[in-house]
Amino acid sequence: MFQILTENAAAGAAGMGSMIPMIVIMFAIFYFFIIRPENQKKKKTEEMRNSLSLGDEITTIGGITGKLVQITEDTITFETGEDRVRIQTKKWAISTTAKMEAEEAAKAKTGGGLFGMGRKK
Repeated sequence: MFQILTENAAAGAAGMGSMIPMIVIMFAIFYFFIIRPENQKKKKTEEMRNSLSLGDEITTIGGITGKLVQITEDTITFETGEDRVRIQTKKWAISTTAKMEAEEAAKAKTGGGLFGMGRKK
């Protein structure tokens, strides 16, 4: 009886030993395909928001576009079009700048996608 229990325990330990590398591999896949790219995107967006200057063309997360006329530590004021309506919003509400959109368009045109996908031939 004792021999049967020790054999089952040994088989369970061997099964657990093969599960640990699988868990490590799963974590590595999640890290390199989900967590790391998201952190890089957040860092790039934060750098963009910190490098804003007067006169930059911006787009908010709501889709409103305009030209920056005032920048403070955590808020910005921008004008929308020829009617010169000024809107004040928080910096975190800025989605993109004209410079950032131009860089992304150039990258897409040259085929800078994942593993060279989207490259024009």
